[in-house]
Amino acid sequence: MIRPKSALRPRPARALAFVLGGALAAKAPAAHAQSNFEVVQPLPDPNTDRLNDALRTLSRSPRSLDALVAAAEASLALDDVDAAEGFIQRAEAVSPSDGRVMAARASWLTRRQQPVEALRLFAEAEKAGALTTSHFADRGLAYDLVGDNARAQKDYAQVLSAGPNPLITSRLALSQAIAGDQSASEATLLPLLQRRDLAAYRTRAFALAIMGKADEAVSIAETMLPERLSNRIGPYLRYMPRLTRSQQAAAANLGVFPQAAEIGRENPAIAAYGSQAGAPPPARTADSRLVPTGEPLGSARRGDSGTPVVRAAVQPPQSPAPSRTAPAPSQVATAPAPAPAQPVVPPDPRDLASAFAEFALSPARAAVVAPAEGAVDVTRITPRREAPPAPPPPPPPPPVPSRQWVQVATGRDTGALAFDWRRIKRAAGGLLDKAKPHVAKWGQTNRLVAGPFDNARDADKLIADLKKKDVDSFRFISDRGEEVKPLD
Repeated sequence: MIRPKSALRPRPARALAFVLGGALAAKAPAAHAQSNFEVVQPLPDPNTDRLNDALRTLSRSPRSLDALVAAAEASLALDDVDAAEGFIQRAEAVSPSDGRVMAARASWLTRRQQPVEALRLFAEAEKAGALTTSHFADRGLAYDLVGDNARAQKDYAQVLSAGPNPLITSRLALSQAIAGDQSASEATLLPLLQRRDLAAYRTRAFALAIMGKADEAVSIAETMLPERLSNRIGPYLRYMPRLTRSQQAAAANLGVFPQAAEIGRENPAIAAYGSQAGAPPPARTADSRLVPTGEPLGSARRGDSGTPVVRAAVQPPQSPAPSRTAPAPSQVATAPAPAPAQPVVPPDPRDLASAFAEFALSPARAAVVAPAEGAVDVTRITPRREAPPAPPPPPPPPPVPSRQWVQVATGRDTGALAFDWRRIKRAAGGLLDKAKPHVAKWGQTNRLVAGPFDNARDADKLIADLKKKDVDSFRFISDRGEEVKPLD
C-alpha cells in the first residue's frame, strides 16, 4: 500500500519554517514554553484518518476517483504537498475534466505559488459545482497571492461562517493588514491572542511589520521566540514594508521570501493578471512617508482669482545721477489694484559655448599679456582623459516559465526513453507525429513528456485522444525555472 511521507512518520518542525511557514507554524509545538501559557495536548488531526481511509480504498481499487481526490485533499490539509501531487496526477489520469480534480490541482498550485493558474482552475471547478469550504480557504490564499485582498477576505469570511478556524482567521488578519486596514486586522486576531495562541502572535508580528511597525514586530518575535530564531527573523520583518502585496502574502502565509533582486518587483504573471482584473491600489506602508506630496517647492503661488503671482525681475543696481533726488512717497505712481501683472519675458536661450564666450580674452588683450619667465603654457598640455567605464554585463536570461506538458512514460536511461517514445508514437496512431519529446528530472528518474502546450485544455484534449488509443498519459506542469530538455 502506497503511503505519503506524512503518513509514515512525523515531519520535524524546522526552525525557520516555524517562524515563516504559516500552516506549519500553526501546528508545530512551541520551541520553548512561557511560564504563563497553558500546555494543552493537541487532538489528532482528522485529516490523518481521512487519508488512511482513502489509502485503504486505493489498496483495493487503485483507480477510485473518490479515494484519489480524498487522499489529495487530506495530504494538502496535512501540508504534504509532494504526496498530494502524486494523488492528483493519478486522479487526472482517471478523469482530468472532473471538477473535484481541478479544484484539488488548484489548491496544490496555490501552495506551489502559482496563483494565476490556480485561480483559473478554481473558476472551472466552480462552474462544475465542485468547490467546498476547504477550497474557498485555498482560493482566498490564491487571491492574496495575486494582491486581490478584497476577494480573498470574502472567501475567508465564507469559510469562517461555517465555524471557527484559527488558520483561516490568521490568513484573514494578514490579508487585512496587507490591504492597510489595521483596525480590522487587530479585531480579527484579538480572540486568538486572548486565548494565548502562539501562532497568532507570529501572525501579529507579520501584520505589524507589513504595516510598517517593524520595531513592535521584532519586539514580539524577541519575546515569543528563542534568541537564535528572533535574530534570524528580525531582518525579514524589517523588509516586509518593501514587498509587493503578493510578496507579503507569500512571506507571511507560506514562508517564501523573494530574492534580494526581486524585492518590490511584481512577478510578470501576477502583474499581467492584476492589469486584466483591475489591480487594487497599493497599500500605504512606512515607506509611503518618503514619497513627496503637495505642490513642488518653488511652484508659483496663486492669488484669489487663480492667476499666478509673477514676481518682478531683480534689476542690477545703477549709480544715481548726482543732481537727482529721491521722489517723495506721494509722487510715486502706483498701478491700479485689478491690473494683472505683466509676465517677465526670459532672455533668449544660448548654448554653453556662447554663454562663456564673454570670458575669453580679446585679441588685443592677449597680445599685451606676455607669459612670465619659466611659466608653463597650459594650452600645450593635453589633459588626461579617464577611460570610459566598461559597459555593464548583459542581464541574465529570465527563468523558464511554468508550462503544460503531457507525460507518457518515466525511466532513468534517456536512451531507453528514446526507444519508448518511438514505440508510444506508433501506438498513438498519428496523435504524436507533430509532438516533440522532452525529458524532465524527477528525483532519481526522468519524465518523458510531450509539449509544451499553450494551456491545460489543449493538454487535456491530447490525453483524452490518447486514452482512446489505449495510451496512458496525464498532464504535468513544470515549475517556473524548471529545466525541461528536448530528448536527444
